[in-house]
Amino acid sequence: MLKQDLLALLVCPIGKAPLRREGDWLVCTRCGPRFAIHDEIPNMLIDKAELPEGCHSLADVECVRCGDARLD
Repeated sequence: MLKQDLLALLVCPIGKAPLRREGDWLVCTRCGPRFAIHDEIPNMLIDKAELPEGCHSLADVECVRCGDARLD
């Protein structure tokens, strides 16, 4: 199981906000992208994130739109 002390160290790779666990996903507490957990190993690759509803690309994610995160 993904330990709480490890979870406390992880942040969203897009906007650097804390993450919360929801089942087999880590979810950004600020802008909502979801990162899958497989065999208790989180996949934190930005291009593998499941985007929040209403976002069709990473440029649509709130923290990117408002300039708090950069994708380059």
